[in-house]
Amino acid sequence: MAVKVVIPAQLRQYTNEQSSVELEAGTVGEVLNQLDSEFPGVKERICEPDGRIRRFVNVFVNGEDVRALNGPDTEVKDGDEIGIIPAVAGGADF
Repeated sequence: MAVKVVIPAQLRQYTNEQSSVELEAGTVGEVLNQLDSEFPGVKERICEPDGRIRRFVNVFVNGEDVRALNGPDTEVKDGDEIGIIPAVAGGADF
């Protein structure tokens, strides 16, 4: 099953500056493993060592947060789009 993974600007240095890649997988966890297989080092920026998605990273399948679904066990199908969105924090007090 080919799914499209949209790569955020912060991670493109690990994907040869590609803004998206297509991968074959059946779950979000498999997508992340395949992504790391093709682009070593990217998964450790998305997941904790135990495989959980880092709390400051959001992963979406077709616009739905996988935390509200089955996390890394969320199934994906041909044509799905996975978005990886790092949280943005900071700013100035006014």
